[in-house]
Amino acid sequence: MKLTVVGTGYVGLVAGTCFAEYGNQVHCVDIDESKIERLKQGIMPIYEPGLSEMVIRNHERGRLHFTTDLADAVQKSTIIFIAVGTPDGGDGRPDLRYVLQVAEDVGRHLNSYKVIVNKSTVPVGTATRVRQAIEQYAKHEFDVVSNPEFLREGRAVGDFMHPERVIIGADSERAAGLMTELYSPFAQDTDSHDSRILTMNVRSAELTKYACNAFLALKVSFANEIANLCDLMGADYQHVKLGMGTDSRIGRKFLNAGIGYGGSCFPKDVRALVHLAEDINYDAPLIQEIENTNDRQKLRLVDIIRGHYAGESLKGKTFAVWGLAFKAGTDDMRDAPSIAIVKALLAEGVRIKASDPVAKETAQVEFGDSIEYTEMYDALNDADALLVLTEWPMYLEPDFDSMRAKLKQPLIFDGRNIYNRAAMDRLNFQYYSIGSGNNVKSAAGL
Repeated sequence: MKLTVVGTGYVGLVAGTCFAEYGNQVHCVDIDESKIERLKQGIMPIYEPGLSEMVIRNHERGRLHFTTDLADAVQKSTIIFIAVGTPDGGDGRPDLRYVLQVAEDVGRHLNSYKVIVNKSTVPVGTATRVRQAIEQYAKHEFDVVSNPEFLREGRAVGDFMHPERVIIGADSERAAGLMTELYSPFAQDTDSHDSRILTMNVRSAELTKYACNAFLALKVSFANEIANLCDLMGADYQHVKLGMGTDSRIGRKFLNAGIGYGGSCFPKDVRALVHLAEDINYDAPLIQEIENTNDRQKLRLVDIIRGHYAGESLKGKTFAVWGLAFKAGTDDMRDAPSIAIVKALLAEGVRIKASDPVAKETAQVEFGDSIEYTEMYDALNDADALLVLTEWPMYLEPDFDSMRAKLKQPLIFDGRNIYNRAAMDRLNFQYYSIGSGNNVKSAAGL
């Protein structure tokens, strides 16, 4: 098929590249000329494992094109994906100006029947607004489809190529048929021959994305609340998690306790769902509390640190930080828990020496020169303690002897629970994690 993807950000670039991998002719459009030129040279605007190689391969083979010419791309394509940003508009509601501007521009350039697909995460009713924006200019038939993405940063290529399900929201059989044809190679279960494509009406598809992300965020926040109770009651959350996760009604995923979630999806989508409810005068207190709980959890590690020092001032202390990105596998700093933690410690006069394998540049946008950026083990030199804020694989089995020699004292505050308490005791590290039951004296901070 011939496709256009408008927007070469995280969603658009992954989608366009993966479609090209299956032999489709894909035009990726962006208004940023320098970004387009860099993509033509194989220079990625984001860090995502496996993406760079796939982009270069498909561009060289003539299946993946990068351009600023929207008119040409639209007229050559049957399906046009809108994958531009929908940032927080300042009040928790997504800003749809870029989506609607693209819709108008697409409407101006229609030269035959097209399917216009909302790939961006948008509120219920956006497809109607997109249709209205296109209708102002269109002289040809078209359909508007909702096709939300469910990509995990750090695993996006695999998620797209082997999706658990593909959701197509379409009010037209013609559009649904074309979308099903496009996604069939990705969503066919080779064992059962069942398709993982789910078709539904447009509004249901729009709401499904928000419902999924809000539920997963709720699960993370619930796990963190239980872990905090473990700390206060002397229980071990690792045991509680095992008991919960082996219940098939609950499942093992998204039960890890820590310093809360971040990224581009969960925070923004939870806030948007709250406002969707408010806009129809529906009170949704459970959804409202998800974000509040997560914001408190981001500072839980700071409370544990204060508890360890038992009222002693933190001013003048030096802490090494391993990990700044909101999770491993990405350089994304959006709503990263590290932001709240580092800024709270800086406010108390702490010196921060931080290391992250890929997020240095994106972290500098957030922190500037207020922290020192260095390598993993160099961050430990003469530091009073180590804080683990991102679960990068390289941190899982470090050289503990070297760590002990570099730190002023063998003290670790683990915000991601990546180490085993018994092992830390054997290695003579003083070790704090989330939900291990040894943080009772920090209860006043809850």
